[in-house]
Amino acid sequence: MDRQPSPSERITDTVLSWPGVTAGFGRHGEFAFRVGGREIGHLHGDGAAHFVFDKALWVELKATGRIEPHPIFPHRQGPAARRIGGQADIDEVIALMRLNYEAATARLARSA
Repeated sequence: MDRQPSPSERITDTVLSWPGVTAGFGRHGEFAFRVGGREIGHLHGDGAAHFVFDKALWVELKATGRIEPHPIFPHRQGPAARRIGGQADIDEVIALMRLNYEAATARLARSA
């Protein structure tokens, strides 16, 4: 019987397939994804993903239920979290990382 990839493996496989993305463990045990030195999000095992968005986008994402406040910074706009429970959450974490990826690559293109 074939083993199904874990949620973090599925997310990692997808995000690392994007040009310029690197990944590795941070000092708090998180597995972070970066583009041009800028973090686009990180995973805490198979249970949660964390991000930072600009405040206007954070408000929009929160209002539509796509993110929750970050557990360490619950009263700040910008830091965000998404729990990972099933396939819909995996897809959403990938989509949220893609938002930050596109912002980071656009910023890199403007500075080049």
